Amino acid sequence: MKILGILNITEDSFTDGGKYLAPMDAMAHADNLLADGADILDIGAASSHPDAKAVSPEIEIARLETVVGPLHDIGASLSIDSFSTPVQRWAIRQGVDYLNDIHGFADPGLYPDLAAAHAKLIVMHMVQEQGIATVGKAIRADIPPEEIFDRILGFFEKRLTALTQAGVAPERLILDPGMGFFLSSNPLASLTVLQRLPELGEAFGLPLLVSVSRKSFLKALPGTQEEAGLAAELLATAHGADYIRTHAPAALRDGLKVLASLDENTH
Repeated sequence: MKILGILNITEDSFTDGGKYLAPMDAMAHADNLLADGADILDIGAASSHPDAKAVSPEIEIARLETVVGPLHDIGASLSIDSFSTPVQRWAIRQGVDYLNDIHGFADPGLYPDLAAAHAKLIVMHMVQEQGIATVGKAIRADIPPEEIFDRILGFFEKRLTALTQAGVAPERLILDPGMGFFLSSNPLASLTVLQRLPELGEAFGLPLLVSVSRKSFLKALPGTQEEAGLAAELLATAHGADYIRTHAPAALRDGLKVLASLDENTH
């Protein structure tokens, strides 16, 4: 299992907007994430939370340029979190290891570039077809929890077919079912998907990524949001997640060590 440490170089990410916008602060946080056990740095330069402002591709790229080169120089494995086609093309030219798209690579015009690239692709499902996560009913209607899993299966069937027919090798694909407002304002939607992760893995035979860190649906669970998030991450791992995207790699790393020790001592 691999841990993606979240590095937001944005003004308005939900919990850490503005904290790492300055290149020096971003690099210091990247160093901390790696020291805490992150295998991959997932770098986002434009927030996707419901109240975020739009960011042009030029600004995204300018922010990313301040950290991608230096992080490459220290040998860090990098993922670029963006749904902007110009930003994704820029990231491919930089030779990053992963591209992470909340809309699951919806632009067919990008597919020849994706097919020719070497980066692994994190194909995320999102109820909304374009833009940032928005909970307003005027933009989209929430899918009922009892219907969300079939909706996710249908999305991946269609999108994976399109990507592989365009020449993207299946072994480069990683599936992210989405969590929180990417699915619904109803916490049960995210909890349903967490419970059914094994079915998703069996359906497509591809690696799964789960990102529950600091998501709003965790408030429906006992304990603090941090405690609930760690518990959900460990549950996702137990249910077959191959990648966990998190703000807190140290806590997850330690929790995984405890689970491994328990497994060794109970068999």
